[in-house]
Amino acid sequence: MHHPATPHEEVPSLGLAGNLARTFITSPLSPMLLMASLFIGLMGLIFTPRQEDPEISVPMVDIFISYPGSSAEQVASLAINPLERMMSGIPGIKHIYSAS
Repeated sequence: MHHPATPHEEVPSLGLAGNLARTFITSPLSPMLLMASLFIGLMGLIFTPRQEDPEISVPMVDIFISYPGSSAEQVASLAINPLERMMSGIPGIKHIYSAS
């Protein structure tokens, strides 16, 4: 037979997350906060400028050189070093990193 809960029974503690959830569930401000956040998100979506093909500035470039059958020293002396010298003459180049 099922016994109804008596006032002497202990209710389990909900902890921090449970208490926070209970506060938001029972608070009359929760629907207003939801509507305000949806409104702000909609305004952000409407007023954020968009372009089909935006022009972006890429601050770096990767160049891969394939030199089959060569050692790392040969690749460095015959390909990478001359390419680094050519690239250092381009205006706006600040750093050049290489590995072979």
